[in-house]
Amino acid sequence: MVGKVKSVLVLLLMSVFTLLSSCTSNNNSKTQQGSYVQELPVIQLASLDTLLYKEYIAEINAVRHVEIRARIEGFLNKIYVDEGQEVRKGQPLFRLNSEEFEAELAKSKANLENAIANAKAAALEVDRIKILVDKKVISESELEVAKAKLTAAKARIDEARSAQSNAAIRLSYTYLKSPFNGIIDRIPLKVGSLVSKGDLLTKISDNSNVYAYFNVAESEYLNYQKMLLSGDDDERKLVKLTLADGTEYPYPGKIEAMEGEINVSTGTIAFRASFPNPDKILKHGSTGKITLTNSINGALLLPQKSAFEIQDRQFVYVLDENNKVRVRSFIPETRLSHFYVVRSGLKNGDKIIYEGIQNIKEGMEITPVFYDMDSIIEAASNGKVVL
Repeated sequence: MVGKVKSVLVLLLMSVFTLLSSCTSNNNSKTQQGSYVQELPVIQLASLDTLLYKEYIAEINAVRHVEIRARIEGFLNKIYVDEGQEVRKGQPLFRLNSEEFEAELAKSKANLENAIANAKAAALEVDRIKILVDKKVISESELEVAKAKLTAAKARIDEARSAQSNAAIRLSYTYLKSPFNGIIDRIPLKVGSLVSKGDLLTKISDNSNVYAYFNVAESEYLNYQKMLLSGDDDERKLVKLTLADGTEYPYPGKIEAMEGEINVSTGTIAFRASFPNPDKILKHGSTGKITLTNSINGALLLPQKSAFEIQDRQFVYVLDENNKVRVRSFIPETRLSHFYVVRSGLKNGDKIIYEGIQNIKEGMEITPVFYDMDSIIEAASNGKVVL
């Protein structure tokens, strides 16, 4: 009886083990099948007309920004303006002590008068000697000597007049005026300071308009030039400025000039855009971002997250008609912030694995879940394709 019970228990345990093994095998098979035929997001490429918005870091400069420096040595006697003050052209800024230069000017005036008097005396002497020569009282050599002295006296007049002009100029250096309408920068020295020749007294900026300088890659420069040839120059040259706090500057700017050569070390060329500044918001030395707009017809856009790089070449996973994954290389025309503009290798209608490319391999079969490309562009850049 006991033997029969043991036999029944053994058979029962073997049945349970077989059942568990079968369940485990089935589960493993399903897991493997599930990891193989998985759902992945897929997009279908299509050409579209779009605007590209390229952003560049810009350095903002006043249209005129100069340093006011001392041209002579002296003590700073008077400061007529304050830091941040708006000034007009010709308005007094600083006064250096001028007594020494006033005395120098007075001396030079006296020397000039003396030289003029000596020249008059020399001229009279020439006339007197000429009469005596005509009467043959004295020889002509005496007349030649008198004429030479007159010439020397006239030269001393020119020398004295030049010294007076120089003294007047040096005296004018003690009274510094604004060279144009602008805003005063920091004033580092105070009244009573000893100022040496070349010392910085302040800076003045004309911020009525400002220049924004930014560097553009050579390929983008060529695209911009082609764009100008294809449309209205004035409209194409308009640019937008985003301030350092992320807000958009209310006035559009215009590209006015660019450098005459490509920087060989960076492969870029500098552009200059001009912006009006009626509210005096922009200051010399400010920073921002310039946005250039470029229209592209028939652009084939590919999300960057769909591509991967191997040895400086770009690849994507393309889905064939059997929903199997194939690797394909492509050549980008340019790289944007979220997208590539495709030059070759891909075409309209190609089905591309949108994301999750790290977990798939060549030849895998997947279940595609199609995503709308317009929605992706909208989500990535608020309807704008930003470089």
